Amino acid sequence: MQVPSTHTPTVNYRNDFPVFRQKENKDLAFLDSASSTQKPDFVLDNMQKFYQSSYANVHRGVYGLSAKATDAFELARQKIQHFMGASTKDEIILTSGSTEAINLVAHSFGNQAVNQGDEIILSQFEHHSNIVPWQLLGQRRKAVIKVVNPQPDASFNLESFRQIISKRTKIIAITHVSNSVGSILPVRDICTLAHEVGAAVVIDGCQAAPHIPVNVQEIGCDFYVLTGHKLYGPTGIGALFGRKSLLESMPPFLGGGHMIRSVSFEETTFAEPPARFEAGTSNIVGAVGLGFAIDYLNRIGFNTIQHHEEKLLNYLLQRLSDIKGLRILGNMEKRGPVVSIIMDSAHPHDIATILDQHGVAVRAGHHCAQPTMKWFDVVGTTRISLGLYNSMKDIDQLIDGLMHVKKVFG
Repeated sequence: MQVPSTHTPTVNYRNDFPVFRQKENKDLAFLDSASSTQKPDFVLDNMQKFYQSSYANVHRGVYGLSAKATDAFELARQKIQHFMGASTKDEIILTSGSTEAINLVAHSFGNQAVNQGDEIILSQFEHHSNIVPWQLLGQRRKAVIKVVNPQPDASFNLESFRQIISKRTKIIAITHVSNSVGSILPVRDICTLAHEVGAAVVIDGCQAAPHIPVNVQEIGCDFYVLTGHKLYGPTGIGALFGRKSLLESMPPFLGGGHMIRSVSFEETTFAEPPARFEAGTSNIVGAVGLGFAIDYLNRIGFNTIQHHEEKLLNYLLQRLSDIKGLRILGNMEKRGPVVSIIMDSAHPHDIATILDQHGVAVRAGHHCAQPTMKWFDVVGTTRISLGLYNSMKDIDQLIDGLMHVKKVFG
């Protein structure tokens, strides 16, 4: 199956995704892409083709099929390298997802970089996967966790960040785009300020990578993570960018096959990155699938993706503003395609249940961002998140469902 090199404004991206061709999903408005995206034919077909014609274990066999699989696996790494703007594919570590990637950095780099009394800075917008590993590191190393609170409009408070960063700061772990309210953080400015005090920056890019171009060299970060299942790719695969000089100085996170140079009962020596951080048999087909997901996005083009999603987001915000008793969390000037709402009369779970009855899929709860919810003084929200396959019709369907919520709950 070939992906067209360009899409005209009349192309319906929904047609690329087989889930919507199922009879029961023909009219589904899927507005939960921040949780996980649907998968296009291009990714699914090429993954199946790889399983059928090219599958073998990688880096281990001298026979032809293994060499073919290894080439495909390493090509996927190269695609991720270019997608993230890394200088070499050796800076790309393939992981099971962003959670493993962040834990890898916290254990391997963090245990070296952080000592008693040092500081780790997080933002109020973080997903739990970019909080808990740093808390555990802080407990191990007796370090201090500091948190940057947002501006009243839910944008990042750069001045507050300037005030709390210090020479004791060793790691700053921040999201690129908030998964709960859509705030876009000024990552370049954060990296510049961090490096002035000698701190390293770890960026959670899971909500940014599907929507905006990412270039780690332009951003200036030390580590950047993304996950495949939010990027129109398969589950169980993710990627960590690490600056080469840092990766070379870091010890392994996991031990096992492939990540070694030599093993004896007396001593083990380890391979160079990225192999040092990829113990055991990798998710081979997942990596190949992520590579095809990147192909899919690249062939559409991020200018086209951003234009499509910005039109949808502006229409969504305008339609939501017309509903009395509905509040949008955050009124920042720039936001990603994620909108969290509160309705005066209805609990988020009730809203999501009624919307489901109207063929609209949204997320309800704290979105693995309980500190963010606490800052907004809410228990949870109903979250609407956009993807390539959404249309104005989906938003109209959502609004019709929300109007029904108002009828039910007053």
